[in-house]
Parts: sequence; structure tokens; C-alpha cells
Amino acid sequence: MLREGFADISLRFGGILTLKTLPFVLLFPVVVGSLAYGFAWITGLVDYVHTSGSFIWALMGIVIYQMFAGTLFGVISSAGEELGWRGYMLTRLITAGVPKPILTSGLIWGAWHIPAILLGSYYSGPSLGLSIILFLITISSFNFVISHLRLSTGSIWPAILLHASWNAVIQDSFDLSTSGENAYLWTGESGILVALVMLFAVWVFSQRSQLMQHKI
Repeated sequence: MLREGFADISLRFGGILTLKTLPFVLLFPVVVGSLAYGFAWITGLVDYVHTSGSFIWALMGIVIYQMFAGTLFGVISSAGEELGWRGYMLTRLITAGVPKPILTSGLIWGAWHIPAILLGSYYSGPSLGLSIILFLITISSFNFVISHLRLSTGSIWPAILLHASWNAVIQDSFDLSTSGENAYLWTGESGILVALVMLFAVWVFSQRSQLMQHKI
């Protein structure tokens, strides 16, 4: 018996370190969505699903609602994944001395979704192979960010909240506001633009982390 318990998955709140992550947790998906989907809408690569009233105000309304209410409602479902991925698997890969544990855990997390993509029930674009590659890029990039939050705070809660925020804002705001024949080619978690923005986000995040380490 390994005698593992709940203490191993860092369910403690994390105090001020966790509180400091809340603005980032809520705004990160908004920034990613605004850049990727905004560019796709403006250039006509995909269509914006029009609602009554102003384009900007309608979009802001649903995004703000999902940032707060959607994130809150999504905590339970995201916790189910995060307790396993970042609460247990990531730390076990680190303890076992697996090379590049964050990248490895991201690829494993992405591979777990591939059967759903193959069945066409999860972000499957016109090219199945391209959808899988882009999804792995997006999910591994997201994993880089979410894993650093979990490790830097010593708590699983920032990871749970960011996961819930991402699902609420990206999937229930930007995805539902997007349509078109090539919507899943350019946007969504297997979209070209989302993958590119996420790669840029990883670069920015890694630069910031290195800067903070130099200051320390």
C-alpha cells in the first residue's frame, strides 16, 4: 500500500498566493478568446453569431457572466479532472524524475481526449489529423500555464478555478458565439488561431517566470 491520502493532492487553499492568482484565472481565457476569436471574426474566417443589440455589449455581457457565474458553476466538473491531472499525476511524474514532467503530463492529458476527437464529438475540424495536432499544442500550452499555477502556489485550487474559467469563457462564450464552415479549423481548442495564441501565452508566461526568478 502506498498510504496516499488527500494531503497528497494539495487541497489546502494556499492563502494569499492563491488569492493573487484570481485576476489571472478570470482574465486569461478572456484575453486568449479576444485575440483568437476576435481576429477570426474581424477577418471573416469565421462568423460571429449575432444577437439582439450591440455586438460589443452582447459579447461583453455573456463573457462577464461566464467569467463569474460560469466559473463558479464549473468548479465541480473541473475539480474532477484537476484532482487527477495536476493534483496527482503531475506531482507523481516530478517525484519519479520523469524528464520534462509538465510537457509529459500535458501530452498525456491531450491524448486522453483524442478518442473523442476521433469520434467527431470533440472539436473535430475538417482535417482530423490537423485537429489532433493543434489540440495537443493547445492543451499542452494550457497545461504549462495551469501546472505552473498549481506548483507555484502549492494548491490545486488555482488549477481548478482556471480550468473552470477556461471552459466557461472559451467554450460557453466564444465558441457559442462562433459559427461557420471552418469554425473548428480556426477557433476552438483544435483551432489554428487558439493554438498560436496559446503558444504565445506560454512564451510570455515563461519569460515572466524567468524574470521573477532573477529578481528573487
